[in-house]
Amino acid sequence: MQIKVLTDNNFLPDQYGKYADPKLKYQGFPVVSFPFSISDVPQNTKTFALTFLDYDAVPVGGFTWIHWLAANIPVNVTEIPENVSRDNPFSMLQGNNSNAGALVGESDPIITRHYTGPNPPDKDHSYTLTVYALDANLPLENGYWLNEFYRAIEGHVQAKTTVEVLSRK
Repeated sequence: MQIKVLTDNNFLPDQYGKYADPKLKYQGFPVVSFPFSISDVPQNTKTFALTFLDYDAVPVGGFTWIHWLAANIPVNVTEIPENVSRDNPFSMLQGNNSNAGALVGESDPIITRHYTGPNPPDKDHSYTLTVYALDANLPLENGYWLNEFYRAIEGHVQAKTTVEVLSRK
């Protein structure tokens, strides 16, 4: 399986992160999710799921920052359009990102249960997009946590692939 994210010199284009136009932000958060494509899908795949994580956040905040969790994306959707997190045309489930955690304390589900783009505070960060090909719909509800996601995919992963994208400070 392969995923392709369009980048600008290996960097996520500005409209999907910290330097997005204010019209593309919600309460100061970059909220327009980036488009990507999935190819070479295993034959028994029924759905896709994804995680978008910032491991470079560990030295800054002490933990990996979760920017986006999504599950139960239909297998026939291999072109993930821009802003799918907000538009959600195929009713995928979306989990909590790190803004929902007690350390941040954000309560608006528009911010906590959707894509929030990169906003590296200290240096350029590398962000990890992982797409999972699954043989089932996951028994999750909107607002699930990353640990619940990992438990739910056990025994259902047909393939997974990862791509790293940079976002500038």
